Amino acid sequence: MKKLITALVLGGAVCFAGGGTASAQDKTVKIGVLNDQSGLYADIGGPGSVLAAQMAVEDTGFKAKGWTIDVIAGDHQNKPDVGANIARQWFDVDKVDIIVDVPNSGVGLAVNNVVKEKNGVYINSGAATSDLTNAQCSPNTVHWTYDTYALAHTTGGALVKAGGDTWFFLTADYAFGAALERDTTAVVTAAGGKVVGGVKHPINTSDFSSFLLQAQASKAKVIGLANAGGDTSNSIKQAAEFGIVAGGQKLAALLLFITDVNALGLNVAQGLNFTETFYWDLNEGTRAFAKRFQERMRNKAMPTMDQAGVYAGVLHYLKVLDAMGGNPHDGAKVVAAMKATPTDDPLFGKGEIRGDGRKMHPAYLFEVKKPSESKGPWDYYKLIATVPADQAFTPLADSKCPLLKK
Repeated sequence: MKKLITALVLGGAVCFAGGGTASAQDKTVKIGVLNDQSGLYADIGGPGSVLAAQMAVEDTGFKAKGWTIDVIAGDHQNKPDVGANIARQWFDVDKVDIIVDVPNSGVGLAVNNVVKEKNGVYINSGAATSDLTNAQCSPNTVHWTYDTYALAHTTGGALVKAGGDTWFFLTADYAFGAALERDTTAVVTAAGGKVVGGVKHPINTSDFSSFLLQAQASKAKVIGLANAGGDTSNSIKQAAEFGIVAGGQKLAALLLFITDVNALGLNVAQGLNFTETFYWDLNEGTRAFAKRFQERMRNKAMPTMDQAGVYAGVLHYLKVLDAMGGNPHDGAKVVAAMKATPTDDPLFGKGEIRGDGRKMHPAYLFEVKKPSESKGPWDYYKLIATVPADQAFTPLADSKCPLLKK
């Protein structure tokens, strides 16, 4: 039997002593952080997302208000069936109220269905597929941090405008890669560009040589990396070994995290353009959070945008529960209240959650600094452009979300 759950939390569960009653005044909450705890995407979310959720709980100060809040963690192993089974166990046995994070779009979509069935709350920070707020939107789901539409339109759009009008895709062979290639292709073709080819690779691939040789032979101006985490890092490292960028082709890191840049080093990553919705050095609020986060991380890493989204999402959820006077244990009702309440946190600023579940905030086009431009550890990004929320994410007029038709 597969191991379905790893109920391990950094330093143990966060338990706030306090009373609670049944009904509307119930002040008990159980938060499940579901992600890849030890594999390909562990640096993106993993234990860092558990820490981010813990910090959000602590920062509310709700212990003094009599709340009891537990945080547990599960490892979905990047397998949709494992993720769905953990979600079912959490709702049926462990009485979890909310599931957060869930990088890996295949797992994210599977969990989306379970949460709706169980009438829980789902704040997805780690999965990228824009389908979570389009055809597969749910009254129980909020998509917080980023999605394939934003990545495609910000990074892809900028590269096409800069002359990158022919593309070849190197795509992770699952829901995330398919959605990112689809959304970026739409941007490229709408701008008059052309996709000249592509190849799909298995998730967690170590040798990209045959795929990169195909991309190199295509002579496309841009090689779009529709993958993430270790797959992106390996693609970029091996592309450097093949002299692809030196030969005149441009790499489009369509999804890149600060932990990827740290692993690559500035000598290899310099010049890459990519999109994020959070960076630790954006402003005083992001720097203050990042410093506290880094001090508590075992590997002393700065927070990724995925982990930042977990923090901000949990913070908003708990504030809304407090405003409701307690936890009704009714996911659709809570998410409706979250949508009706403007968002405001130190990491993403002021925003809102739309009717389709899309959390709205700006996206940022960054470029990786040259080694000579970096002032110290983790000083990796140059801000190239800020894209307003209404331009970064799918316009409501183009949405296929059935919730908007009611």
